[in-house]
Amino acid sequence: MTALLEFQRTLARAVMQPLSTRDNMKRGANRGDQDGIALVKPNSRLSSFERLEIYNRSYWSRVIDAFSEDFPGVRAILGAKRFDRLRRSYLNDCPSESFTMRDLGKNLVAWMEQNQALAGPKYNIALDMAKLEWAEIESFDAAEYERLGPGDIATLGPRSSLRTQPHLRLIEARHEVDTLLLKVREVAKHNGRAAAAVARKGMARVKDVAALESQSVENQFANHPANRVYLAVHRLELVVHYKRLDAEMFRLVSALGKGISIEDAIEFAYADSTLTPEESEKHIQDSFALFGALGWFCKADPTGNSERQNAETL
Repeated sequence: MTALLEFQRTLARAVMQPLSTRDNMKRGANRGDQDGIALVKPNSRLSSFERLEIYNRSYWSRVIDAFSEDFPGVRAILGAKRFDRLRRSYLNDCPSESFTMRDLGKNLVAWMEQNQALAGPKYNIALDMAKLEWAEIESFDAAEYERLGPGDIATLGPRSSLRTQPHLRLIEARHEVDTLLLKVREVAKHNGRAAAAVARKGMARVKDVAALESQSVENQFANHPANRVYLAVHRLELVVHYKRLDAEMFRLVSALGKGISIEDAIEFAYADSTLTPEESEKHIQDSFALFGALGWFCKADPTGNSERQNAETL
């Protein structure tokens, strides 16, 4: 290992160590931190520790802000104080290991399932929201392959299988978190407009914005009755969309995404359906027409990767 690489890694370990409960750099937390401090020269105003602390605090401020930007819905459900405790605990247990902050929340859903107490009484709806917000991040970044056209689909038989787009994510939720997330963003947009108005006209509208947030998010949605909601998160023309599906559609596209033959996927999707045979036949036709129109079926990976890209179910 070169001296430069060792220098960089030592400083990185010191800068990335978690802050204290008062958002200060921990003093003498471990030998690695002391090594990092030793590499920083003091100046006439700041000690070595104080200079390194600036970078330590700046790093964590950016990480915490980036995480919050990715999960505004979870924050709206839990409230600012509980969300702050949750995000700090999560980031301590699951620190960034990627070159991009886009991956900060990749373990959040699994971590919340193991740390339910931190979400409190709103754990179930917060978990559903975390699933949706992470699915949106993944859908935005995932690949999109050439779509199957009507001619391609016409050649398929009952034992054929289909590939679903890598950007397709499927979520089975107990709450209408798609409606809630759109409302959260509407409130945030209103809040932004109100902040601009405050800058122009003074403080008169600050309380109005706070009241809107409280009424629209906390009271209206936090205790929403738990109903099964089947969501498809997908990308169309560089924009991520949510699509509500019924139970049969959800099971059908889930099975197809796992590589099950069309015949077996249909049998699985409609096994417990209350639809009559005639209704089921029309429903199947309508479902395939919808999936095809949205471009959810695709051709093989053009890179030659043989690994199947499945619609991931959360």
